[in-house]
Amino acid sequence: MKIKTLVLSTLLCSSFAQASSDIMTHHAYARATPPNAPTSAVFVTLMNKGAEDRIIISATTPAAGNVELHDVLKDGDVMKMRQIETIDIPANGQVELKPGSFHIMLFDLKKPFVDGDSIDVELTFKNGEKQTFNAPIKKVMAGMKHHH
Repeated sequence: MKIKTLVLSTLLCSSFAQASSDIMTHHAYARATPPNAPTSAVFVTLMNKGAEDRIIISATTPAAGNVELHDVLKDGDVMKMRQIETIDIPANGQVELKPGSFHIMLFDLKKPFVDGDSIDVELTFKNGEKQTFNAPIKKVMAGMKHHH
């Protein structure tokens, strides 16, 4: 009887977990850092398979003391990074967090980010849902060369 209950509980939980989010993550990575570097960034493609727009309001990771959502704007010949309040993922669409655009900025790193390691990143959405994904740490050029 205990086995049936355990199997049923596992099936219900896994179905709920899959149904609870329409967001899929692809090509996630965090930039490797030199020793003592205080910052890094996370990049990822977020796909919304749902019929409603989804809005990210924050991100966290145990690997950093402070995490912010950022965008990059071009002002004449100067690129300026700025903190933003939200990142919208359109219904049945996607948004790419990439160098020179939207990204998740990590401050006060707990330790250097070494190529081959990985970190967990948790996104919080406006509807209160949270979703965690794993971001492998890659050297900057290695991370920028992913192919579709």
